[in-house]
Amino acid sequence: MDLQLQSFDGKKAGNITVSDAMFDREYNESLVHQVVTAFMAGARSGTHAQKTRSEVRGGGRKPFAQKGSGRARAGTIRSPLWRSGGITFAAKPRDYSQKVNRKVYRNAICTILSELRRNDALVVVDKIELDTPKTKDLLAKVNGLGLKNALLVTENAAGNLDLASRNLYNLAATDADHLNPVALLRFEKVVMSEDSIRKLEESLV
Repeated sequence: MDLQLQSFDGKKAGNITVSDAMFDREYNESLVHQVVTAFMAGARSGTHAQKTRSEVRGGGRKPFAQKGSGRARAGTIRSPLWRSGGITFAAKPRDYSQKVNRKVYRNAICTILSELRRNDALVVVDKIELDTPKTKDLLAKVNGLGLKNALLVTENAAGNLDLASRNLYNLAATDADHLNPVALLRFEKVVMSEDSIRKLEESLV
């Protein structure tokens, strides 16, 4: 299939032929949900830690006699029922990552790209280049494309593009190798360079 190609200045530059397998898939909501959930779960640090009644310091002595006080029997002041006691179901460090097959992950990326194309949220440009690492210059080019909230995908986002975009909350730049489903869904528009599409076709299709 063919997609309209533009220059980074907003001028038309003809058409580009892309793979149907990457830009013309049916939308699979359950597949996208599974991959997005797994990706966000893998980003969790899992370093939370709480103490159980046996780990809280103190409480070795029985606070009062078993009988005769009129109170409910207690064996330690570190019971979860007491103030400063332990936690009943204490959280412990754990790994939240979920296993996702490589084929499933690739299919999800292609599904999202296809849906972006259908919703006119995909912009294809010949090259994404900046002569200077200035945010002002990047904003001028992005405004020329009529974009306010966008993800820029190139073959290599390092250098001037990375320096110019890292201080903007509504713009982000990433490599084709580091493209992820959460980033694709986060922004209103996705701007992809021709070389990034070719690189993705080699790895995804």
